[in-house]
Amino acid sequence: MKFAKISQKLALWAGSPMTFMGALTLIVLWALSGPIFGFNDTWQLVINTSTTIITFLMVFLIQNTQNRDTDILHLKIDELLRVNKEAQNAMLGLELLDLKQLEALRRHYRAMGEKDVHDLAGLATTSQRKQGLNKC
Repeated sequence: MKFAKISQKLALWAGSPMTFMGALTLIVLWALSGPIFGFNDTWQLVINTSTTIITFLMVFLIQNTQNRDTDILHLKIDELLRVNKEAQNAMLGLELLDLKQLEALRRHYRAMGEKDVHDLAGLATTSQRKQGLNKC
């Protein structure tokens, strides 16, 4: 749990305009110091190593934040499905389906969507009766 709190705070900090401006300032200072160091290999190695390390760490930070956001989104959608009387409760367990089952479900919903005819101007809409998901 400590990692989650730290990564959340770091993600907020890393995505801030001030952090971007700080990084931009460091790059400009590095570029301006080029003539002082004669644009030598060590001068180039400093920026290459720094950016590689930061990028490596940011991958884990971004993945942690993405996983958290995805979990929150799934929980919110699950709650909406749970309270909507017309929703199919079978949708609450999609995480347990394998790729083949998910593709079959995607085809089923695509077919349902193709039965809906929508006027692009929004003047008329006709829809077929909602099919039960339990029949998939």
